[in-house]
Amino acid sequence: MEIKIDISSGAIYLQIMDRIKRAIVRGDWKTGEQVMSVRDMAIKIGVNPNTVARAYAELEREGMLVSKRGMGTFVTEDAKKIEEEKEKLAAQYAERFGKEIKEIGISVNVMTKLLNKIVKENE
Repeated sequence: MEIKIDISSGAIYLQIMDRIKRAIVRGDWKTGEQVMSVRDMAIKIGVNPNTVARAYAELEREGMLVSKRGMGTFVTEDAKKIEEEKEKLAAQYAERFGKEIKEIGISVNVMTKLLNKIVKENE
């Protein structure tokens, strides 16, 4: 799985967390699957290992990753947690979309039509 980070935009660990969450909720990273070591991930995306360690620690705190002593770090096996995260991400994206649309003066009716069109085009 490719993780692309925009180093110039700051908050790199948050970007790493976001990309990993997306990979998990999409199913690119399967439940119970071992993830790359901190060092390997840092090398792959070209950042400091401490940055990746911070992202992994936060994802573990949130329940998306699980560390097993002496074995490595794994995607949670909690399907309910993954589904909750998927819904949380969807709500964040929808809220962001709604704010952006409202900011340019689009009505709720037009926004709904746009969403329906997008959904149909992506089925």
